[in-house]
Amino acid sequence: MNATDARARQGHRLLQVGVALFLFTSFWGFAIPVVAAPRLGLSVHTLSALQGVMLIALGLIWPRLQLSALMVRSAFWLLIYATLAILAAFVLGAVWSAGAETMPLAAGTAHGSSFQESAIRLIAYSSAPTGIIAFALIFWGLRVAP
Repeated sequence: MNATDARARQGHRLLQVGVALFLFTSFWGFAIPVVAAPRLGLSVHTLSALQGVMLIALGLIWPRLQLSALMVRSAFWLLIYATLAILAAFVLGAVWSAGAETMPLAAGTAHGSSFQESAIRLIAYSSAPTGIIAFALIFWGLRVAP
């Protein structure tokens, strides 16, 4: 498979994940009142909708990236990981009523056990460098017109 086909396939996968996040957002809306931390539940709802829009937009421009096969594959997987990791951290916070140490604005007073706070911190903080690298690669891939 050549690089153009791989980019087109990855772009299509990003569209699929984006739409799947919209579906998740729709169902998660019903869970907001019953999770342990409803304010974090609302944050999950909003974050997954935003990520859905982001992945759909990136899926549409993905075939235009001017990157090597290794770089575009790295950007794809780092982007997927960063997106799902931060969402998972917020979901865990909402379900456990935890996360005040990592995301105090969203969690408020929702403070979990040491294990819970550490797990959320590890997952959330791991999404930052992977997301930054993915966006830097995407930015670099858009530096010239195809």
